[in-house]
Order: sequence, then C-alpha cells, then structure tokens
Amino acid sequence: MAVPLPDMKDAVLIFQKNTQLGKVKTRLAAAIGDQAALHAYELLVKYTHRVASRLKAQKILWFSDYMEEDLSSYPKNYRFELQSGSGLGEKMSNAFQKLFTENFDRLLIIGTDCAELTPELLDTAFKELEENDVVIGPALDGGYYLLGMRKFIPGIFQGIPWSTDQVAALTKDYLSRNGYSYSQLKPLSDVDVIEDWNQVKGKLKS
Repeated sequence: MAVPLPDMKDAVLIFQKNTQLGKVKTRLAAAIGDQAALHAYELLVKYTHRVASRLKAQKILWFSDYMEEDLSSYPKNYRFELQSGSGLGEKMSNAFQKLFTENFDRLLIIGTDCAELTPELLDTAFKELEENDVVIGPALDGGYYLLGMRKFIPGIFQGIPWSTDQVAALTKDYLSRNGYSYSQLKPLSDVDVIEDWNQVKGKLKS
C-alpha cells in the first residue's frame, strides 16, 4: 500500500463528470452507443476509485456539474466538492488554489479515463514532488492523465488549448521557461475511442 511521508499533508483530486446518459464518453458512444458508453464510463469510474482508495492521502472527489445526492457508493473517507470555473483549466486551477490555501503540501489531480493507473504510480508521483515542483503523467494522446504540484502555479493552467494533443508539451514548455522543476511519469493511454476501450474492457469487467 502506498504510504505518504507522515509529516506531509497530501491529497488526490479526482475530477469526475456526473454520470449522465449522452454526456460521457461521447467519442466512444459514436461507436458503441450512448448506453454502452455510459456503462463503460461507470466501469472506468469504479476502477479509478479502487486505485485511489489504496492511498493514505486524502481523496477529494470533484463533481463536474452538480453534487450527487446518493454518495453511499463512495468510500466513507472521501471529501466531496463541486468544480467551479468556465473551462477545464480554470476548474483545475480553482481546485488546486482552494486546497493549497488549506495548507496541503502535495496535490495530485487525476481524471477517470485511465485504466492503466495504479496505486504504485500515484505513490511514485507523490515521491517525485519531494524534489520537484511539478509531476506530469503524460497521456499517449498528448494530454496528461495526472498532474501534481507542491505549490500553486496558476500559469500552468493558462493559455493551454485543452483537449488537444499539445496539452502536455505546452505545459512542460511553460514550466521550463519559467524555471520550475518537473518530472515525468511513464506515458499511459486514456480511454477515449473504441480502440482504447477494446484494449482495457476485459480488465475492467473482470
């Protein structure tokens, strides 16, 4: 089990879309239909929480649109928040800023799209933040499946064309140009299209 240093206040931020038919995994739905895509998303969400639950760090689930009424399916030690902002960058920035004002030391943010994420990888990300300002888990599509910081860096969320293949590259470019240290985890695949889903669905359904 991944165990953070006892004198550090750590948290994993899980950015999660509310589970609504026709509003999740839309690119996958184009191939398999809305209902099947919704089920695929639910499996990805469950997998993400199984991974996160093995960490000692605090888990903070950020819903995209509204606070769900029934939270009984989530671990009892979760904290729940609602994303705020006009776009993904602003929403992530606001979440990081809020928690750093609460004196957290190391923060990781993940989504619910990566079926290759492991507790060990999250533990490694926390350890990388002992020596670096930022840690990035690059996705094979050019985005990132994980971003971690040990201090609030608002510029990392500005001027980025989200949902493009330039996200990770431009993020690293910003950090380098502004003198921030960062490390990079191994690239992993997010589940966005049918080819991605076919690679992982057996694992998630087992």
